[in-house]
Amino acid sequence: MALALGQGMPAHAQKPAAVAAAIATDARLGGDESRTRLIVDLSHDIKVSAFTLADPYRVVIDLPQIAFQFPGNAGQVGRGLIKAYRYGLVMQGGSRIVIDTTGPVRVEQATVQEAKDGEPARLLVDLVSIDRASFLRNLALDQRNRPSEPRRPPAEVAKTDARPVVVIDPGHGGIDNGTTAAEGVAEKTIVLDFAREFAERLEKTGRYNVVMTRSDDTFISLGDRVKVARQHKAALFISIHADSLANRDPDTRGATIYTVSDKASDAEAARLAEAENRADVIAGVDLSKDDDDVADILIDLMQRETRTFSSHFARIVAGALRPAVKLHRQPLRSAGFKVLKAHDVPSVLIELGYVTSPQDLKLMLSEAWRKRATESLTAAVTTFFSGRAANASN
Repeated sequence: MALALGQGMPAHAQKPAAVAAAIATDARLGGDESRTRLIVDLSHDIKVSAFTLADPYRVVIDLPQIAFQFPGNAGQVGRGLIKAYRYGLVMQGGSRIVIDTTGPVRVEQATVQEAKDGEPARLLVDLVSIDRASFLRNLALDQRNRPSEPRRPPAEVAKTDARPVVVIDPGHGGIDNGTTAAEGVAEKTIVLDFAREFAERLEKTGRYNVVMTRSDDTFISLGDRVKVARQHKAALFISIHADSLANRDPDTRGATIYTVSDKASDAEAARLAEAENRADVIAGVDLSKDDDDVADILIDLMQRETRTFSSHFARIVAGALRPAVKLHRQPLRSAGFKVLKAHDVPSVLIELGYVTSPQDLKLMLSEAWRKRATESLTAAVTTFFSGRAANASN
């Protein structure tokens, strides 16, 4: 889905630098199933780079930070070799266009033409259809020559502070909108607003070091979210999301608390985990370079203990939320969420409600509801750590 970053804002307000951030004002497709071109109108010249990814086939265009001012439906309808494309921020100072292609392609060119004769500067991306064997050879050469994707370093936590670290993880962000309500409100915005208020409430207790995986509209990969928790030696990891249903069933609503498991508790949990685990694919992350230490430690005894603590915290959360907010009819569930797989950090993923439910959406956008929900979650965190402290002293 598309991210209209900074729409309606002057470029100088988004990037305080000598040169204003470029503005992308329009995009269009041309060509057929053998050769397709993406054209993007720009306010001025920029430098771009492109690479391809497989399974699914994608082309990734990396750009400096861009103010996208495309029409709302840009990227949703494809043509020729392009099924769809999405765009948005992937880090401070960097934007990205991710193109889903119908099959293996070669990037014949990804260049920017200078503005001239009253015409704007234009990004031109030309894609040519090729066979899979050629695609994979090109991909191997590309990955060998391409530098690793930059990772945002986690914020430092004072070494002398003995308070437990609680990591709050607002889902999605940047180029990854998550799900979107019929009214146009993106999940990434709903959960970030909630997470900020929750973090502020936890900090006011004075009992915890609170770390957020993201505090702005930036994309963070699933692996980096887990690493934030592990690098901070977190005592608790809480990921915040909002769900949706394709059929927009208004009768399905309420908050749900998920823990990780090798086998999903039910079909809906499996469906949701599969959707949430696609975040890196959506943002054009090269998954082939991930150091998947999670797979090697799932059988470790520490993982079993961590899962026990996670399940215990999930039950506490359900009990704390029940008097304050509407819960799903089956509020405790489990599935293979990648973001919950830190082997030494108790972790839960909370779906605040369904954006496809008018009642849930109205509540999630309500300051009064957020206040009740964040107060209840803060109480749940306090109960969890009080119980662990009591057990440790026995």
